[in-house]
Amino acid sequence: MARRRTSEADADDLPRFFVWVRGLEGPEPQKWSTMDFGIGDWKRPQVLAYLELPEDERRLSLSMLARRYPPPRVDVL
Repeated sequence: MARRRTSEADADDLPRFFVWVRGLEGPEPQKWSTMDFGIGDWKRPQVLAYLELPEDERRLSLSMLARRYPPPRVDVL
């Protein structure tokens, strides 16, 4: 059986979605492996925007993705 290097991660092992969620001080970026909204849909109101990442962008850092895909405008009440 061939061994794989531990530094080589499969694309399936990397987060697939870039998500903007409501944070305490405004939109916060996150990377999710699945678009699982949780039991009782408690996450749904927290999600402001999401994007399924192409395979070549899944290794990018949160800061790089946040610059590439800016947060949505959120109206403060």
